[in-house]
Amino acid sequence: MKKITAVVPVRKGSVRVKNKNIKSFANSTLLDIKINCLKQIDLIDEIIVSSDCDKMLDIATNHGVKTHKRDEYFASSKANNSEFFKNLAESIECDYIMYSPVTCPLISKETYFDCVNRFQNDDVHNLVTVAPVKHHLWLNGLPLNYDIKNSPNSQDLPDIYQITYGICIISRKDMITYGNVVNESPTFKVLDEIESVDIDTEFDFMIAEKIYKELYHA
Repeated sequence: MKKITAVVPVRKGSVRVKNKNIKSFANSTLLDIKINCLKQIDLIDEIIVSSDCDKMLDIATNHGVKTHKRDEYFASSKANNSEFFKNLAESIECDYIMYSPVTCPLISKETYFDCVNRFQNDDVHNLVTVAPVKHHLWLNGLPLNYDIKNSPNSQDLPDIYQITYGICIISRKDMITYGNVVNESPTFKVLDEIESVDIDTEFDFMIAEKIYKELYHA
């Protein structure tokens, strides 16, 4: 069995939604909800909360999970994604990392179990959650995924996927090598519209909270 460590990255300097990780969300917080969800997945060997915020690390300790105090630079917007991912993997001793951000609170326990089980297959070296993008896209003044003179219905557009980052499982070694939670040959787990919700803005926060309350009667 591949030993998997769930890493929950949170920081105090969230830009677009102030304090979103510990802001009141459905009578709880995004951090509390994520930890409680992961603790129910017995296929996970350990859970580590990585943060530059002592308050968030205290929450993790109160839940009985491990903590990692992140360097200020790697918790800031000065560090790009690749620097952040590489440093995170270098800072944690484990075999495989399941990147588990709190900003995707609508991923079900069933999906976590499915992802971990699929990752145990010998031919799966990187499992990444994605969502289909069925929109008419333009890039640099040109249509990207369709012919404007023969425009298809949106459901018939090519299969383009966006990475949701809700669940990304990868070896620690590859995460350091690529500076990413996605390598060159990922296995995709396609999520529906609800599970693929990712909170970046106040609007996302509001919508996610409303859906969460409906689903879990919170």
